[in-house]
Amino acid sequence: MATILLVDDDPNILQLVRIHLAEQGYRVLQAKDGMAALDILKKEPCDLAVVDVMMPYMDGYTLTKEIREHYDIPIILLTAKSQIEDKEQGFQAGTDDYLVKPFEPKELSFRIKALLRRYDSQSDEEILRFGETIINKKSYEVQIGSRTFLLPLKEFELLSYLASNPRQVFSRDYLIEQIWGLDFQGDERTVDVHIKRLRERFSKVTDDFQIKTVRGIGYMIEVQQS
Repeated sequence: MATILLVDDDPNILQLVRIHLAEQGYRVLQAKDGMAALDILKKEPCDLAVVDVMMPYMDGYTLTKEIREHYDIPIILLTAKSQIEDKEQGFQAGTDDYLVKPFEPKELSFRIKALLRRYDSQSDEEILRFGETIINKKSYEVQIGSRTFLLPLKEFELLSYLASNPRQVFSRDYLIEQIWGLDFQGDERTVDVHIKRLRERFSKVTDDFQIKTVRGIGYMIEVQQS
């Protein structure tokens, strides 16, 4: 069941869309302004956001930029404006789709389904998911729940390589060749240091994955499947 964040200062729109989406089987979280929406996102993992443009405190364009900066979820903007300049501003802010009021709730649900399919179909080469952990090879980010981690490049490459091959054991020499390259002048202790740093970062944060030492061989990762 996908969770939809609905952000609009019009209580009638909130009620209408909430009822329709709930009938479609979605879990709906509601916010009356951008600040409240960001508070919800910090606490609740959401699969998609439907955002009104004209709101107090923080307009929909600004909220879209904030969401896009911190969360990898699709966004649909709702607005009473249909001018091409307003649509351009919305897409520049990072929205995935644009729906002009008044609209049919069925059309909104069609667009939600299409965006969820598009995001879910991102190739494994770009997105790794297990439990609440998302490793995005395109943005070099690790997201666990509502927290986003930006790792040093080699730490990220090492983690994503192991996570791409769960339960497969790799020797230190092999990992050096894959991550650091054949011309690397260091020794296998480099791998040990980076593994130690990854464990220190994540061992107390999540149980979604564990990097294990296989004595006499090297390292492997065990992941929790979604």
